[in-house]
Amino acid sequence: MLELLHVAAHEVTTDTFLIPTIAPEPSGAFVSAHTLVIRGAEPVVVDTGCSLAREQWLANLSAVVDLDDVRWIFLSHDDHDHIGNLDVLLEQCPQATLVGNWSIVSRLGGDIPLPLERMRWLDPGDAFDVGDRTLHLVRPPLFDSPATRGLFDARSGVLWAVDTFGALVQGPVLEADDADPELFDATFDAMNAWNTPWLEWVDTARFGEHVRRTASLPVTAVASAHGPVLRGLRILDAFERTAALAARPALPTPGQAMLDEVLATLGQPAPSAA
Repeated sequence: MLELLHVAAHEVTTDTFLIPTIAPEPSGAFVSAHTLVIRGAEPVVVDTGCSLAREQWLANLSAVVDLDDVRWIFLSHDDHDHIGNLDVLLEQCPQATLVGNWSIVSRLGGDIPLPLERMRWLDPGDAFDVGDRTLHLVRPPLFDSPATRGLFDARSGVLWAVDTFGALVQGPVLEADDADPELFDATFDAMNAWNTPWLEWVDTARFGEHVRRTASLPVTAVASAHGPVLRGLRILDAFERTAALAARPALPTPGQAMLDEVLATLGQPAPSAA
């Protein structure tokens, strides 16, 4: 079972809450896999988290919204840490419409058949009305799946940036202002580059324009799956850091030495070399 820090739901702004998942990683820092819920006239669950964190995730979600009241489940893309609790959520939210797209359905079709009769397919540039606000689909600056769409709440100004703006934290940290600045700086580039390896091949001018399209939205707060909430000048800083990643050589990812360290932490022997 995944070892988790027990962190309660966190208010991003009125009626919008981060549903945290924070777990230790081998360096001693902590990695996040958050989701979001918008508790408006027609409550919206944004991504469904990791199955290994199901018990805590459902408890945090249920603390801020009655699952019977949920009207929308938004899937940003098809990665395991965004769809991990979709099955139980579809069962416990019988009135919810699932917002996805063709790419998600086609990529999951061989293993996880989705209920087409409960779905709406929307892509960047589309929007949907949830009673007291309109949610706009955007392509976030960085993504590791062709299915990925972020979400911008025109009423609150909150942007769900999906996998963009990831960084490790030093503990149960949910706000960037509370993050250790050295750890944030040291891990921001690595985490975002590792998750988006195509960055080294992009044209810097075209990528910069892509980043500016999202940055130009009237964003008041940025929530994302793998980093703390950004506010104020930190939002501009994060967009600038992201634009600066274009055309940089790829950073090496952790290899066998890291695996050996993980196994040693777990008290497991490393496999012998072939």
